[in-house]
Amino acid sequence: MPGPIQSLSRAAAILRLLAGGERRLGLSEVAASLDLAKGTAHGILRTLQQEGFVEQDAESGKYQLGAELLRLGQSYLDVHELRARALVWADDLARASGETVYLGVLHQQGVLIVHHVFRPDDTRQVLEVGSMQPLHSTALGKVLLAYDPVARGQLGDGPLESYTLRTLTDPADVDAECALIRERGWADAVEETWEGVASIGALIQDRRRNPVGAVCVSGAVETVCEDGFVKPSLVASVRSAARAISRDLGAGRF
Repeated sequence: MPGPIQSLSRAAAILRLLAGGERRLGLSEVAASLDLAKGTAHGILRTLQQEGFVEQDAESGKYQLGAELLRLGQSYLDVHELRARALVWADDLARASGETVYLGVLHQQGVLIVHHVFRPDDTRQVLEVGSMQPLHSTALGKVLLAYDPVARGQLGDGPLESYTLRTLTDPADVDAECALIRERGWADAVEETWEGVASIGALIQDRRRNPVGAVCVSGAVETVCEDGFVKPSLVASVRSAARAISRDLGAGRF
């Protein structure tokens, strides 16, 4: 098993050093505190500064933590707050629908599953927290594409991967469906990623009404759909859960 990368370990040590005090530190102070050569410390600080993790005061030349760390930290907190606020509502949704419930957020051109409630029966199931789902062929993904411009930018304009015969592979077709999703307030995906599986998703918003994630029910086509369409009762349940989670995040009534 390969060992740690020395430059990364040193960069982490510098960030911890800057986080540990209330004042800015100069190059000599950083180098002396960590027993580094000045040239080495300067190179690492310069790289961290270019990435936004460290800022340098123009007058004193001393260093402090940068805004990019705050953004990353806030993203971490937002996901954990989202999951914490959704726990009860996701459990209730699974119990009421009899189906699997997923909570997902946009991550690296896909949907990251941050919470998964098992279908309330005795069948064997596998926890999928941490797994990724496609943007263009799942209910979670299509909700995010419909409401989050960042998600649409990550999708790109080229032909999209096909998973089944029902997968939309033309971005123009996906955009048209996203317009419909915004009009009706929910998304569905019937056998677009997995044969025999259908899902229904709705948007979760934060206190600023920004899209922060989506919640969905997922199950066998024969239990999620009726006469070729997703069941209205399940649509209502998913939308109700999404509104409840959003309210708990401070979005108010919508």
